[in-house]
Amino acid sequence: MKTINLILNVVWLIIWGLWMAIGYALLGLLMFIFIVTIPWGIASLRIANYVLWPFGRTTVERPDAGVASTVGNIIWLIFAGIWLAIGHVIAGIGFCLTIIGIPFGIANFKMVPISLVPLGREIVPVEE
Repeated sequence: MKTINLILNVVWLIIWGLWMAIGYALLGLLMFIFIVTIPWGIASLRIANYVLWPFGRTTVERPDAGVASTVGNIIWLIFAGIWLAIGHVIAGIGFCLTIIGIPFGIANFKMVPISLVPLGREIVPVEE
């Protein structure tokens, strides 16, 4: 199973993941310019890490996330999250139009939750 994940991650990286990661990373670095938006910048860099190598990993809610994460997620959702999620859904549908693209479409759908509410989530390996 790890070999399949490796192959899917390499193909993903070449056709889609690198460009998405660059976009998320640039957005994250831009958010570091304004001091107030640093938490969203960290979240954006976390998403960039996830979109580089998504197969074999997933996201889970952190049990120690509190009210600040909820408030931050509401702000993120309004200004960025909904648009990022729509982009992932559209890309996922596009990938799923071909049989070979179905795993990549599913990977895009898997990124919708973290693009909607990134604060208070962490990336973990999938249990085999």
